[in-house]
Amino acid sequence: MFWLCCFTTYFWFFSSRMALDGIRMPDGCYADGTWELKMHVTDLHRDVSLRVTGEIHIGGVMLKLVEKLDVKKDWSDHALWWEKKKTWLLKTHWTLDKYGIQADARLLFTPQHKLLRLQLPNMKHMKVKVNFSDRVFKAVSDICKTFNIRHPEELSLLRKPRDPKKKKKKLEEAEEDSLELEGPLLTPGSASEIIFIGPVKGSVYSSPGLYSKTMTPTYDSRDGSPLSPTSAWFGDSPLSEGNPGILAVSQSIASPDILVKLYKPQSLLDKAKINQGWLDSSRSLMEQDVKENDVLLLRFKYHSFFDLNPKYDAIRVNQLYEQAKWAILLEEIECTEEEMMMFAALQYHINKLSGMSSDNHMNNSEKEVDEVDAALSDLEITLEGGKTSSTLGDITSIPELADYVKVFKPKKLTLKGYKQYWCTFKDITISCYKSKEEALGTPAHQMNLRGCEVTPDVNISGQKFNIKLLIPVADGMNEIWLRCDTEKQYAHWMAACRLASKGKTMADSSYNLEVQNILSFLKMQHMNPDPQFIEPITTDINPECLVSPRYLKKYKNKQPGYVRDLISARILEAHQNVAQMSLIEAKMRFIQAWQSLPEFGITHFLAKFQGGKKEELIGITYNRLIRMDAHTGDAIKTWRFSNMKQWNVNWEIKMVTVEFADEPSLSFICAEVDCKVVHEFIGGYIFLSTRAKDQNESLDEEMFYKLTSGWV
Repeated sequence: MFWLCCFTTYFWFFSSRMALDGIRMPDGCYADGTWELKMHVTDLHRDVSLRVTGEIHIGGVMLKLVEKLDVKKDWSDHALWWEKKKTWLLKTHWTLDKYGIQADARLLFTPQHKLLRLQLPNMKHMKVKVNFSDRVFKAVSDICKTFNIRHPEELSLLRKPRDPKKKKKKLEEAEEDSLELEGPLLTPGSASEIIFIGPVKGSVYSSPGLYSKTMTPTYDSRDGSPLSPTSAWFGDSPLSEGNPGILAVSQSIASPDILVKLYKPQSLLDKAKINQGWLDSSRSLMEQDVKENDVLLLRFKYHSFFDLNPKYDAIRVNQLYEQAKWAILLEEIECTEEEMMMFAALQYHINKLSGMSSDNHMNNSEKEVDEVDAALSDLEITLEGGKTSSTLGDITSIPELADYVKVFKPKKLTLKGYKQYWCTFKDITISCYKSKEEALGTPAHQMNLRGCEVTPDVNISGQKFNIKLLIPVADGMNEIWLRCDTEKQYAHWMAACRLASKGKTMADSSYNLEVQNILSFLKMQHMNPDPQFIEPITTDINPECLVSPRYLKKYKNKQPGYVRDLISARILEAHQNVAQMSLIEAKMRFIQAWQSLPEFGITHFLAKFQGGKKEELIGITYNRLIRMDAHTGDAIKTWRFSNMKQWNVNWEIKMVTVEFADEPSLSFICAEVDCKVVHEFIGGYIFLSTRAKDQNESLDEEMFYKLTSGWV
């Protein structure tokens, strides 16, 4: 009887427990404390439910899920993604309770590495496998390692701008197809799986990382890539097979129709809208609604190019050249007609050399390579100016300038022109005297150029060499114009003004280099070479692909054949100034000329300044903030980073406040853009300013996040 009672009691308890397991409470939980976690396995297109408790950790959930699926597969790249919160559950030791996951949650079990279509600066598309769970800063770093691009901190990902005038989807698809690159699929990392989608479709290779800090600096003088690029540069990568010049060699534009189809900003406001598309570097792609197979633009985001060396940077130099080329052709940056012809001549020269067989260039003499080394050793593409290899001379005295210069101070309702003064340039101050004899007395005008805006206004054919100065004062900026008589005088005064605006004197080691760069830039714009050396006009010039549409419209009433011959003749005339350059030197000169344009490096955002009544522009460069008129682009006020104490962001009202050492603080509200984008540009440039050549190539990611993330 006793045994019968025990058996009855046990049976009742067991049956009750089984019954409780199946009873669901109003909150979705079961009576035993468990609840159903709903998950979707993206690879299998299958929904799965697991009975869990809040105390189970993420790693345990994934283990139970894989066991339940019972599918033999490598699941090591998979992770859980919480759709509702847009969060990766990467801390596998955290419990569901710690993450705040309850029965109403739906999780995705999905690969972290997904396909992304990248449009490179050369406007070609390439399919790349990218870690969608990594922060964008880390993802870009991995992409750059795969492409062998040093200093990935200068690049980032940008959403493709949409032309508001285009509404037909077919037109956009045709645009993408016309630029499609028949290239490889790349997986960033130390062991990249690369799958060609071109002639060897379906072939799978395993290659070591393409990036090496200890690569031997032996390079081809043709394009700057290391000698025997198929083995030394790309190693065993399929990039070395089939199409080794895919990234390091420039390709000419096939048809002018491509320029017509691509989006061209029509105003400064359009340029500001493009900059709304920069991704947040401190968040992952999935967190920013980027989907697999989406198109993103890989671009040089920060216009501060550190240690640009053709020995190591063949791909980086070429992609920089391509970004500069397309910025000019798509009218994203303004230039004069003479400058446009110079850029067209350099493009023509680069296309011409790029089209030659590599064998002709591989046989170049050692002397030519040494000459290229010497020419480029002082061509540091850094906006601060690099140190030359020459001696500094007498460092106990600061050089000065003294000469007759015409000065003009524009005023409203005045027709007065330039007035000639005897001007002296000492330290960072220009003093103007009515005559040379009065130079020992009190100057008629005196200007301190620290923090000023310096803009060139040059016309070679018209012999106009003007310098526009916007000098900061308490209530804004004073506008002063200087007019020089000769190229040599202009080069010295312009170089001195640029240095003075940064608080540097002519004793700085970069002064002579700046003068030479300006003279070189002017020389390339000369249009009067000896006619006997000008090439005959041929059909391979294709001038419609070398100049922006704006300059073609000037001749819209002329016959197409006449226009083509006229522009071709001007390009060939300008080509004589660059015809002796090697390919790598021509690309570097193009980049340098791009940097010399007044609008170079200014990233525009629409903003409303505190105390202002209308929306204006905030321009951000590598060393300053600029308040600008939204319609004319004229600078209203400039603030230098060197004078900045700190900056803060009020995330609720999207207000950025910047405090300075010796002037009132600056506050503005970001319009039509997340203030995080503006905050990241400021912090990013501060981060880049800390780089030094004696540092190793590893990046201090945590410092970057501290300066740019805001809330992380």
